Amino acid sequence: MATKPNKPSMLVTGLAAENRRARFDYEIVDTLEAGIMLTGTEVKSLRTGKAQIAESYASPERGELWLINAHIPEYLQANRFNHEERRPRKLLVSRKQLAKLSQDVERAGNTIVPLKLYFNERGMAKLLIGVGKGKKNYDKRATERDRDWNRDKARLLKNG
Repeated sequence: MATKPNKPSMLVTGLAAENRRARFDYEIVDTLEAGIMLTGTEVKSLRTGKAQIAESYASPERGELWLINAHIPEYLQANRFNHEERRPRKLLVSRKQLAKLSQDVERAGNTIVPLKLYFNERGMAKLLIGVGKGKKNYDKRATERDRDWNRDKARLLKNG
């Protein structure tokens, strides 16, 4: 018989944070999975599922890729050994991927946007990042209009 984990609120694998607004605000051109360097308290805090990446972005600086402004709350049981909540975190990508991302960012209007922060099958924290071009307001309205029409169409087909 399988035993249950001691802490039911802890995520073993799966989604830790998602940026649901990214695909609305940006037209995602390309995606890439990157590793992320974290301290022990950050990993424990991520497993509770309370992180936020909605206002964050990735930036290539000094030959490395950094995640800026991601909010990982303090782990309450860590007391004085805790981490800073909004510190820059290094993303782990190959040099070839970094060169491609840097080239994409130098083009006008492109941004590296974090889409999902999750734990893979091996329990490693990974960040799905996308290269996005900012949408204009009329593009956002068109996206919303298409989404509403598809929802209404599915409802009509289901009832009809």
